[in-house]
Amino acid sequence: MARRKSTTVEPDDFTERILDVNVSEEMQESFLEYAYSVIYARALPDARDGLKPVQRRILYTMDQMRLLPDRGHVKCARVVGQVMGQLHPHGDTAIYDALVRTAQAWTMRLPVVDGHGNFGSPDSGPAAMRYTECRMAPAALALTAGLEADTVDFRPNYDGKEVEPSVLPAAFPNLLVNGASGIAVGMATNIAPHNLVEVVQALRHLIKHPNSTLESIMRFIPGPDLPTGGKIIGLEGIADAYAAGRGSFKVRATTRIEQITPRRKGIVVTELPYLVGPEKIIEQIKTAVGNKKLQGIADLKDLTDLANGTRLVIEIKNGFNPEAVLEQLFKLTKLEDSFAINAVALVEGQPRTLGLLEMLQVYLQHRLEVTLRRTRFWRSKAEERLHLVDGLLIAILDIDDVIAIIRGSDDVGAARAKLMEVFELTVTQTNYILEMPLRRLTKFSRLELETEQQELQARIAELTEIIDDEQKLRAVVSDELAQVAKDHGTPRRTVLLASGGAPKVSAAEPLEVPDDPCWVLLSVTGLVARTDHGEDLPASQDRSGHDVIGSAIRVTARADFGVLTSAGRLLKLSAIELPTVPVTAQAPNLAGGVQLSELIMLEQGERVLGLTTLTDDSPGLAIGTRQGVVKRVNPEVLGKDAWEVIRLADGDEVVGALELTDPEADLVFVTTDAQLLHFPAAAVRPQGRTGGGVAGIKLAAGAEVCFFGAARPDDAVVVTVSGSADALPGTDAGSVKNTELGEYPAKGRATAGVRCHRFLRGEDQLILAWVGRGPALATAASGSPVPLPEPTGKRDGSGMGGSQPVLGVGSGTVGTATS
Repeated sequence: MARRKSTTVEPDDFTERILDVNVSEEMQESFLEYAYSVIYARALPDARDGLKPVQRRILYTMDQMRLLPDRGHVKCARVVGQVMGQLHPHGDTAIYDALVRTAQAWTMRLPVVDGHGNFGSPDSGPAAMRYTECRMAPAALALTAGLEADTVDFRPNYDGKEVEPSVLPAAFPNLLVNGASGIAVGMATNIAPHNLVEVVQALRHLIKHPNSTLESIMRFIPGPDLPTGGKIIGLEGIADAYAAGRGSFKVRATTRIEQITPRRKGIVVTELPYLVGPEKIIEQIKTAVGNKKLQGIADLKDLTDLANGTRLVIEIKNGFNPEAVLEQLFKLTKLEDSFAINAVALVEGQPRTLGLLEMLQVYLQHRLEVTLRRTRFWRSKAEERLHLVDGLLIAILDIDDVIAIIRGSDDVGAARAKLMEVFELTVTQTNYILEMPLRRLTKFSRLELETEQQELQARIAELTEIIDDEQKLRAVVSDELAQVAKDHGTPRRTVLLASGGAPKVSAAEPLEVPDDPCWVLLSVTGLVARTDHGEDLPASQDRSGHDVIGSAIRVTARADFGVLTSAGRLLKLSAIELPTVPVTAQAPNLAGGVQLSELIMLEQGERVLGLTTLTDDSPGLAIGTRQGVVKRVNPEVLGKDAWEVIRLADGDEVVGALELTDPEADLVFVTTDAQLLHFPAAAVRPQGRTGGGVAGIKLAAGAEVCFFGAARPDDAVVVTVSGSADALPGTDAGSVKNTELGEYPAKGRATAGVRCHRFLRGEDQLILAWVGRGPALATAASGSPVPLPEPTGKRDGSGMGGSQPVLGVGSGTVGTATS
């Protein structure tokens, strides 16, 4: 027992009394009062309008202040002060927090407050209320519309000096559309947002079919629609929540794997799970990387902004499988999060756990009652006006007698009694006539009054039909819901997936990319990529607009390879840094490749000519220069990123460099004056990388080498394009000729060769030449194919007019080629 001191003041003396109180009973009563207050007056939403008391009071106050969407914003502090002073005595912090939440587009599926200023982010709070501004959003008008039409009951505020609505009319089911969350004493609520259009469709179906089952309703509402989008994985928990009011589901961020830099791939996150911010994800990733729980992350950038929305870029280290890293991210961070539905709301003043069908039924019953009360109110107003119009019509027929009676009466009471007696008017009609200025009474048109009388009678009859016929009442509610969905509905943002949506990376699959065989491909337009396997590549006869492959080498995914340039340099690159491209039945599609010039540093005027492997058992290189020098290079791999493979004379440059994979092939020179020379590769003795080469072809005065390569005479073709030296590069389509290499006899090294193309009028040189395994394929600068004539046996003939300028030529059978 506890003792409570009680002091009672008497007129003449002071008397002290001590009361004995049971502590257990006192604590129980006080706690129950506190719990009751939290549950009913603060934490739980009403199932009818989906609002907590503080949210309802904010919207009602803003409606009373006429802070409409077409008016200017006002300081949030002004709204908070008005709400706290009149309706909500629980502190400005709670009011402002509730106001901010109703304005956040990432929290509410359909925001009801239009905020101006810093209203925070998923990771940070808003600015102080003295800095931010607000007004009602268009959706808020749908919640408050009809308050003036006696649609809901009002109750006294906390001090009895004001009144407030016990619930809002709510023209849309806010509890489902915007969801709710709150923690009371001994209970909590957590309801996910949904799509307005889907919920309205379900309600209209329920109006038409009152005995609908949950399964039929879920055809319209398959799952939540979160403001931040994302993907819901697995629908079993949603079905449980819709059936019993409790369940959970997983939400995944929307991600895609992109080539974010020329060297690296990355994971781009464009949508995050509900109420998860990018800063939280970044912190979790950094912690996991620091604890060695997460591997493969090279860099992390938050490119989120107001213009483009969420964009979180996670750069993956070379050699790691992006899909496997993404699976790790789902496990270790909030990129995959769970949402537990606990649908608790107040129904008739009592907290209840509601399933989807019950929530729709409670709202629908509320909306039917609101519409019925509003219809009765409108009919009452129409009947009152009709009553006055009937009186005016009686009075206007004898307006002179009415005026005479008024003027002849001693006072208003006498005039009222006389008018009621003579014209059989009611008190209301008589008072209306007496209070009306005489100038207005004389201007009344009988025709206008009769028209208004007919309209009012028709309106009353229409409203009476709605009141008396429940089906018409339900039809009105259905039409109004459809209009709200039309005005405020938006497409679904969250994707629903019965499973993960894509095959998960197998636990047995390594996180790092295995060192499996693959091909490194270089196109004529400079795109480089690697394939995801090392199998033989199909012939690219049907390229479907793809680029022509100019060079291809077989390596492994983690191996280094070399890039040969016109400056006689070999630059080292790693295959793991290249993007992978698919291999179709027709040809590798290099559209997903990257420009090689973005991966290596080239000097001014330096061009990429081909690729080579970097192994000790490499067959070596064959190099030809513009001044006719040829060199075979012994394989040599150095421990640096770049080295020279030929010593060039002043003014000379390499025009062709390739890996000599076929020792039986002939080395081929083609000059600008249309001379072709081919001789066995064995005629050139291999040298070290510092050697300067030997004479390869004898050049005429003013001529230069325009092509050097290697090919077998029995399966190779020669493509030559002639034109004018005065034409701008890339503008002259020229004359194109296609001939089998076997038509040209072999000659000795350092000889002049034989003519391979006869010039037409206006042509004075070869602007392009290529020799390689047939069939030959040509491409324009855009990467689109250029048709070539069929091979002919005329080794010294002229060419045919080309359809467009040719950028380069490659082999239709994938292998090493040069353009």
